[in-house]
Amino acid sequence: MKTIKIGGVPEHFNYPWYLGLKNGDFKSEGINLRWRDYFGGTGEMTLALRNGEIDLAVILTEGIVKDIVEGNDCKIVQVFVNSPLIWGVHVANDSNYKSITEVKGQKAAISRYGSGSHLMAYIHAQNNGWDLEKDLNFEVVKDLKGAVASLTQGESDYFLWEKFTTKPIVDDGVFRIIDHCPTPWPCFVIAVRNEILQSDPDCIQTILELINAQTLNFKSINDIDFMLASRYDQKLEDIREWLSLTEWSQKNIDINQLNSIQDELLALNIISNTLPSEEFVFNF
Repeated sequence: MKTIKIGGVPEHFNYPWYLGLKNGDFKSEGINLRWRDYFGGTGEMTLALRNGEIDLAVILTEGIVKDIVEGNDCKIVQVFVNSPLIWGVHVANDSNYKSITEVKGQKAAISRYGSGSHLMAYIHAQNNGWDLEKDLNFEVVKDLKGAVASLTQGESDYFLWEKFTTKPIVDDGVFRIIDHCPTPWPCFVIAVRNEILQSDPDCIQTILELINAQTLNFKSINDIDFMLASRYDQKLEDIREWLSLTEWSQKNIDINQLNSIQDELLALNIISNTLPSEEFVFNF
């Protein structure tokens, strides 16, 4: 049996993987797929791909594009979630901040440099016409738990994270959301180390076929909304809204989308150069 290590965030987007593992789908095809949660998100996973800690990752599109430009030896094999990620701009509930103009130039909590929370802070700043050099300051907090501590203790002022994941924290009166910032591209892709693509392409292709079978009919699973609400401590109405907004994919990323992402990251000075599309994409 072939062992393959995969990483992803412990969020509702990845529940199809949990179901496939629970049902033994991968083992039935001779694959010992070992899932690891990455609470630190994209920056933590790009490092794990680089050092061979994992073989593939379900990862934010803009984060892996940036890291491939910077030398990560992997490729995108498929879009996993085609819909945008809706980032909430959070402040501590008892802070005095009421609007985006009030956090301009203040300190943004980020999980780590190169993470989604870091990159999206730039996109949010651009959307609001801020000076990207003068109006952005960062405090590294590692993960969502660290962001809660940082904002509530006044060490940072605002924090971008996926709004449905933070909804229980907002409902508990810890955070308030003062704005939203959707990604202008598909939010999650599946990236695989090139070494694995060269040595075990059939194994990776089988994994994709199995997860695609899960996502294709995911929304029609009986009581899926109740299962998700229970597992992720979400209100049923929030899960139903999230399901209505989320579309999984069974195809690879469009080259035009990829070029658009590179152009955006280059304009924001997040990357210093662009690469041809074949440097990013592997097609079976």
